[in-house]
Amino acid sequence: MATTTAFSFSSSSSSFAASLAFFLLLSLKTANGDGTFGVQQQQHFYTVQLSSLFPSDSCSPAPSTKGLNKLPVFHKHGPCAQAQQLTSTKPTADEILRQDESRVRTIQSRTRKSDVRVTESTTIPAKDGSIVDSGNYIVTVGLGTPARQLSLIFDTGSDVTWTQCQPCVEPCYQQKEKIFDPSSSKTYRNVSCDAAACSALDAATANRGCRASTCVYGILYGDASFSIGFLAIEKLTLTETDVFDEFYFGCGQNNKGNFGGAAGLLGLGRNQLSLVSQTSDKYKKLFSYCLPSSPSGTGFLTFGGAATKSAVKYTPIASVAGGDNFYGIGITAISVGGKKLPVAASVYSDAGAIIDSGTVITRLPPAAYSALRSAFRKQMSKYPLAQGLSILDTCYDLSKFKNFAVPKIGFFFAGGAEVDIDAVGILYAIKPTQVCLAFAGNGDAKDVAILGNVQQQTLEVVYDGAGGRIGFASGGCK
Repeated sequence: MATTTAFSFSSSSSSFAASLAFFLLLSLKTANGDGTFGVQQQQHFYTVQLSSLFPSDSCSPAPSTKGLNKLPVFHKHGPCAQAQQLTSTKPTADEILRQDESRVRTIQSRTRKSDVRVTESTTIPAKDGSIVDSGNYIVTVGLGTPARQLSLIFDTGSDVTWTQCQPCVEPCYQQKEKIFDPSSSKTYRNVSCDAAACSALDAATANRGCRASTCVYGILYGDASFSIGFLAIEKLTLTETDVFDEFYFGCGQNNKGNFGGAAGLLGLGRNQLSLVSQTSDKYKKLFSYCLPSSPSGTGFLTFGGAATKSAVKYTPIASVAGGDNFYGIGITAISVGGKKLPVAASVYSDAGAIIDSGTVITRLPPAAYSALRSAFRKQMSKYPLAQGLSILDTCYDLSKFKNFAVPKIGFFFAGGAEVDIDAVGILYAIKPTQVCLAFAGNGDAKDVAILGNVQQQTLEVVYDGAGGRIGFASGGCK
């Protein structure tokens, strides 16, 4: 990312000259050299072009995936999804935030605090029978023989991969592709009730049953969406060269919910039924993704290694009570504008934290969020406040500013990793008159904190399950 030129004046320079320098700084062309992104950096601030916070109506080209185990990623409500007829209507910001709150409530109900510590790897059996709401980002994979291309929502907070299957017991929800028909595949077979994979559904927070000796799964999401069907084995094709013959998945014959036209879900959680665990012999539980800076952009999901050439900053995976299927992280401090918040490290450790691809807005312990909000408002005091929306209580009317300055926000993690959130990860823009701080406070100090997907945008996030660590690299995608 480009860096602005430093201005210097002698001690005799007039206040007019200093004001002029600041004006020139804000008036700089804020696109990078390739014209792709409207942000420039100062030491502790970003200078942001207001228009860069709003997605275009066209889908940006996907990054090259040649020679890589890399799948294009796009937002289920963005123009890339609309171009592929995955979704016809885009929910309002208020609806998105309500759905996000539903997901967060479900996560927190499963991770009520009893003990949190940073370790290399820890497994605690999950006991909650519900699962979080589905995520926001879509990839396309092949299933069956011959392979049928299916668009699935990928989610680090879910374990079981499933897709809608014929015949539908109840009317299936509308999806882009033709619904998968097991009878048309040469490699499909059901899983028996006495198979170990059927028993594994319990730890994957799915209900299980038995019908004519065939294993039946049931997944209930936080927003009352659900999928019910047979646990089955099929051939999974991720790329032309990466094919898995014995992949366990849910063949859903009774499904309901708002999945944005996707055919189902790709589970990237930590349970043995997740894609990550099922492909561990080849990929060693190593995968990464980069979420684009805008719903009109395209990111990637890659398996077997990090795609970035930048330095990856790692932090150990932390254990979170009741949340063994989630990826825990140890937050130790947060900075705003280059200054750490006056919040004790115990505030973060007492709550515990996870990173989640499906949660939109980052949730923080009440004391941490209060301090962050206070510091952010102080450094944004020149801009007029606007009415909040739902869980977002710090919003600004920036309609009269072509460019504006926003303080950088940095996260400090266990093990010494320091990660600056990208400019687009600090704000949630609803409209020019309502641009909000993209963080919210939890209702209880013991509720688990969640690093959401807005804050992850443009970072390549590396999940090294075998190594017991999670990494971050800046500039993973645009």
